[in-house]
Amino acid sequence: MNLEYVLPADIERRSFEIIQSEIDREIPEDVKPIVLRAIHTSADFDYLENLYFSPDVVQHALDVLRKGALIVTDTNMARTGINKAALMRHGCEALCFMADEDVAQAAIINGTTRATASVDKAANLGKPVIFAAGNAPTALIRLCEHITSGTFRPELVIGVPVGFVNVVQSKEMLIDTGIPCIVARGRKGGSNVAAAICNALLYMLDDKK
Repeated sequence: MNLEYVLPADIERRSFEIIQSEIDREIPEDVKPIVLRAIHTSADFDYLENLYFSPDVVQHALDVLRKGALIVTDTNMARTGINKAALMRHGCEALCFMADEDVAQAAIINGTTRATASVDKAANLGKPVIFAAGNAPTALIRLCEHITSGTFRPELVIGVPVGFVNVVQSKEMLIDTGIPCIVARGRKGGSNVAAAICNALLYMLDDKK
């Protein structure tokens, strides 16, 4: 097996060339950058099939980001993975409340997970919110409760938690709310995928300038 010598600056470009050479079907242009970046960050071509996009969600997401949205994540890993320069270019900010003391105390008092408590904190921000969940199905479940009761309606939910307990169910619950969402159906996902989807949207906004 021969190594392929690629300059550091060209690795990402070459990676996308390889990905596209191995895809044997057309991807709709409006979602293609998101699908490709999810594959790029995971090396998993299942994202060709399992990513769900609610109607007109990409254009809606770009409009929200263009106005300077807050992106709230359910892990600091996802927050860290979102490109800071791209956030600054569009007047956006990425936040994670999982390590906040008030969130920890609320989780203890109410007998919930920190992810649930972080959703409640996001509900009180009073600003347009994109919620990106890559780890905790309890975050999606709490979001669904807020959406159903009318107490909090994020502009967009990126629902890609990974795992086995209530992961599939929480994603389908989210889709059923009818809120604008991008969801990795099934068990796959992760904080890296959540960050990749956020980055894909931010880079798409760059391309439309």
